[in-house]
Amino acid sequence: MIVVVTDVAAPPQVLHDLVLDVDVHADSLSGSGESATTSTGRRVLRAGDEVTFTARHLGVRWTMTSRVSVAERPHRVVDEQVRGPFRRLRHEHLFTATPAGTRMTDRVEVALPGGPLGALAVRLVAGPYLRRLLRERAAHLRAVAERGAAPPPAP
Repeated sequence: MIVVVTDVAAPPQVLHDLVLDVDVHADSLSGSGESATTSTGRRVLRAGDEVTFTARHLGVRWTMTSRVSVAERPHRVVDEQVRGPFRRLRHEHLFTATPAGTRMTDRVEVALPGGPLGALAVRLVAGPYLRRLLRERAAHLRAVAERGAAPPPAP
């Protein structure tokens, strides 16, 4: 299990909504050339929607389709791979209100095909790489949320 915790000075509902915005997601990983196509054409996902991501990671072009299995505003979003390179990928986003805003917790369960070899690849390569991507994405979400949550500048 990969867990990344990020404190954000914005309310939970702002982060919940940003997580479901595929354009914000693609922007958060722009270094990988990520693009996203939704099953509905909407750019903001709902429970049951699918989104297909294409991006370059570790020098390889990947395509993965995930379905939003849970969208409980403002506390939780879960997306799970339905097609792609992983044997299993489940990403739970949790949003807990704090006095300063929100504690955002990303919990990712990941498994690769290949039995013991796949487990070793997760531990040595995929896990650390995904942890770095999650931190990058969380930093981007924090920046977008805090810009939007900030009071307007004084005249």
